[in-house]
Amino acid sequence: MEDYLGNESFDYRTEFLSPALSKLQNGTMEARQPSWRINMDRYHLPERNMNSHFGFGFLVKTLRRERRLTKYYNRQERVLQGYQEVDSFTELGALPNSLTEEETKKLDKGVRAAIYASNVCNMLLFVAKLFASIESRSLAVIASTLDSLLDILSGFILWFTSYAMNKPNLQQYPIGKNRMQPVGIVVFATVMATLGLQILFESARQIITKAEPDRNEEKERWMVGIMIGVTVVKVVLTYYCRRFKNEIVRAYAQDHFFDVITNSVGLASAVLAIKFFWWLDPLGAILIAVYTMSNWARTVMDNVWSLIGRTAPAEHVAKVTYMIWNHDERIENINTVRAYSFGSNYFVEVDIVLPEQTPLPLAHDIGESLQLKLEKLPEIERAFVHVDLHADHIKLSHNQN
Repeated sequence: MEDYLGNESFDYRTEFLSPALSKLQNGTMEARQPSWRINMDRYHLPERNMNSHFGFGFLVKTLRRERRLTKYYNRQERVLQGYQEVDSFTELGALPNSLTEEETKKLDKGVRAAIYASNVCNMLLFVAKLFASIESRSLAVIASTLDSLLDILSGFILWFTSYAMNKPNLQQYPIGKNRMQPVGIVVFATVMATLGLQILFESARQIITKAEPDRNEEKERWMVGIMIGVTVVKVVLTYYCRRFKNEIVRAYAQDHFFDVITNSVGLASAVLAIKFFWWLDPLGAILIAVYTMSNWARTVMDNVWSLIGRTAPAEHVAKVTYMIWNHDERIENINTVRAYSFGSNYFVEVDIVLPEQTPLPLAHDIGESLQLKLEKLPEIERAFVHVDLHADHIKLSHNQN
C-alpha cells in the first residue's frame, strides 16, 4: 500500500482516481489494483440537519434559503444518479432497468393501446358533450365541448407524428423524424390557444350585452349527468396514460388532466348559473379559456426551446463527460463536451485528445466505440466524436479565424 502511494511513475489519472482498498470475501483488506477510471460509488450526499429553532422570524429568514438548498441537493442527486447509470453501463453493458426486446414490444403494444383508447374515448365524449351543449346552451359547456373537439384534432396530430416517426426514410430524412413530435405539439397547442381566444371574446360579449340564455330544467338535468360521466371517464384516462413514459402518451395524459379541470369548471359554472346568477356561466367559460391558453402557451414555449438547440442541463453534460473520461485509458484530455436539444432528445459534440503515436485504426476504434456508447443513452439521439492529437488544437484554429 505504501509503495502504491509513494510511486510517482503511475499515470496522473491512476494516482488521482483509483480506490485504494477493497474487502476480500474473508473480511481482510487488500490493496486493489490501480484503475484509471473515476469511481463515484464512495461519494454520497450528506444528510441535511434542520435547525430546531422555531418562530415566525426564523421561518421567514430561512424559507428562501431552504428552497435554494433543496433545489441544489436535488440537482446534485440527479448528477450522482447519472454517474451510477454510467457505471452500471460500463460494468454490465446495459443501462439499469433497460428493457429486453420482448419487453419493448409489449411496451409498444401498450403505447398503441393507450393512444387508441384515448382517441376513441375523445370521439365518444365529444358527441355526448355536443348533445349537452345543444340542449343546455351553456356557454361554459360549449367551451368545454370545443376543448373536446381540440382533443380529437390533437389526437390526430399526435397519431400522425407517431406514425411518421416509425416510418423512417433515410433518403429524405437522414437523421430521422423525431422533430415531428414537438412540431406537432406546437401546431396543436397553437390551435387550442386560438380557439380559447374565440371563447374568451364570445363570453365577454355575452356579459357586456347581458344576453341571459333561456333555461329548460329537463335539458339541464341531461347536461349535468353527461358532464359528470365525461369527467369520470377523463379521470380514468389520466391515470391510465400517466403510467407510460412515452412522450406522446404523456401528452395525452396532460390533455386528459386539462379536460378534468375544464369539465369540472364548466359543470360548476352551469349549475351555479342555474341556481344563482346567470352571468356565472360566461364567467366560467372565460376561466376555461384563460386556463386553456395559459397551459398551452407554456407547452408551446417548452417545445420551441427544444427545437432551437438550447444547451442541455448541467447534470446531462456532467453525465456525458463522466462516460467519456471512463471510456478508454488512452484518452488524455477532453477538449469539448457540447450537448444541445434537437427535438425531444439531445445532440452531443465531443472533442477528445489521444497520444500522438496512436495508430489510426486504434484512434478510429476509440472514437467510434465512444460514439456508439453515447448514443445508447436514452436522452441522446446523435453523438459526434472528434479525435485530436493536441489539447490546444481547437483554440489555435479558433484564433486563426
